[in-house]
Amino acid sequence: MRRREGLAAWVFAAPALIVYFVFLVYPALSSLWFSFTDWDGLSPGYNTVGLDNYKDMASDPVVRQAAVNNLIWAVVTVVVPVVLGLVLAVVLNGKVRGKPVLRLIFYTPAVLPLVSVASIWGWLYNPQYGAINAALRAVGLDSLAQPWLGQDSTALGATMVAAIWLRVGFPMLLYLAALQGISPDLYEAATVDGASRWQQFWHITMPGLKPAHYVVIALSVIDSFKVFDLIYAMTYGGPGTATQVMGTWMYFNVFQYNQAGYGTAIAVVITVVAVAVSIPYVRSQTKEHAI
Repeated sequence: MRRREGLAAWVFAAPALIVYFVFLVYPALSSLWFSFTDWDGLSPGYNTVGLDNYKDMASDPVVRQAAVNNLIWAVVTVVVPVVLGLVLAVVLNGKVRGKPVLRLIFYTPAVLPLVSVASIWGWLYNPQYGAINAALRAVGLDSLAQPWLGQDSTALGATMVAAIWLRVGFPMLLYLAALQGISPDLYEAATVDGASRWQQFWHITMPGLKPAHYVVIALSVIDSFKVFDLIYAMTYGGPGTATQVMGTWMYFNVFQYNQAGYGTAIAVVITVVAVAVSIPYVRSQTKEHAI
């Protein structure tokens, strides 16, 4: 009976496993193999070059710039949206008029296509007729109007503002759902005991949101290392290499410079870094909840 039940389970799981291996495992292993070759992405033949692609990455100035940009992007676009999402969730969980409308307003950017978001912010940042520069000129701050996406000093920061606007809604929604699971009796008891709002937030709200923190931070970290669409659509990695990240540099090498072997090596590094950063956090949280 147990063997039949086990066989039945594998039969039902087989379609999902086949799709998983065909569209995820096999391409991943193929990419790993191509990272050790000089394949141009088009020719049927290629030569194995060992670790040469990875050695070339160590001396590639664009890779170094992209890695720094990725690190800055990861820190800013994880910390700021999570903090803002938590603040909005706490506020909207209280007695606020028009909660459904406010929730819709803050969450709408999260469901917009990234190309649409890039177009919206590209228009806002337009140096000639963009809304941001127009507003600055309207209040007499003409000296602050500048080509936000067209200069090294502001391009990366401008794209991160768009990313923050896009990503705040997701943690807000998860935190709102988690806040609904915290018993109001805990706050009433704390109020009776004389606890301040800050003490209630720190000793009741934050511990009650631990499962939500785990999901939000893990997904945000992984997403931050995979950044590509928004940068590509807004700045194309420019000006120069000011907004180049590992994802865009990988794309350029594979699809424009016909260096698929080198590009897949960059992709492997991105994956390894994302996994290396995420797994310790996931394991620590899993152990904590298990205890």
